[in-house]
Parts: sequence; C-alpha cells; structure tokens
Amino acid sequence: MERARQSARQRGARVSGPRSARADRQRKQERTDREALPYGSGRDPVLMSDTVAALMRRMGWTEQIEVTSVTARWREVVGDQIADRCKPLGFEDGILTVKASTTAWATQLTLMKGQLTHKLNEELGRDIVKELRVLGPTARSWTKGPRTVKGRGPRDTYG
Repeated sequence: MERARQSARQRGARVSGPRSARADRQRKQERTDREALPYGSGRDPVLMSDTVAALMRRMGWTEQIEVTSVTARWREVVGDQIADRCKPLGFEDGILTVKASTTAWATQLTLMKGQLTHKLNEELGRDIVKELRVLGPTARSWTKGPRTVKGRGPRDTYG
C-alpha cells in the first residue's frame, strides 16, 4: 500500500481527504452571493428593498418596471392635452406603443415622436425607449373568417 502511495505522489496525485471548513465557508459565501437571500454574511438581515432590487435585476424586470412607472404617470409626463387624446398601450423591445383617439392626433404625435421619446427617456434617466409607435383609431372590419372575396365590401349586401 505504501508503494502505491509513493508512486501516486511521484505522478503528482494529491491526497484526497476531508474538505476543510474554510473551503466550505468559501463555497457557501459564493452560493450566497449568487442567490438573493434575505440575509447577508452572519445571517444579518438585509433591507427588503435591496432584496427586491436584486430579484428584479436577476429576472430582467428593471427596464419593464421603469417604463411602467412612467406610463402610470402618463399625464404628468406628457401633459394634459396629449394625455386626453392618447394613451400608452404597451412596451416591448424598446418600442413604446401609443394609441391616439383620432387620425389627426395620430399624425400630430407622429410628428412629435422625437420630442416625446426624448422627454420619456429624460424622465427614465437613461435611453430605454428606442422608438415610439403611434396607432390611430381603427375602423370596424367587415370581414369574417380567414377567406375574403374582393368586391365593394359591405355595400354589396345592402341591396
């Protein structure tokens, strides 16, 4: 047995034994750093806001929550006149979608895209909104089902 140990040492093998308590503590600290636990080193309590902020960063929610907070204060950010005539619909991949009440306001907001984008990003503190997509009011669709026939439209059925 001693000869086998001797030859293993010559080949560079290490002695495998029980792990040290220091290595265990270091592994535990690394695991604690990766996970957002409600306690710090020595199990001291951590502020709830720090834990929630770490969770939001880890899940990738920070950008969406920032934009949602601005759209919740839409009237304060864009002003009463614009807020009366348009509302935000959603935010996805840097594109904020806004729906206008009339086609005239949709055109006006399209002309003001740069100003509104700048104002929103200024409110957020960084460039999150890359593009502002303006939708106008939608007309009623008379088509039913996946297939349609070209023609004059709904007037054909009224006689």
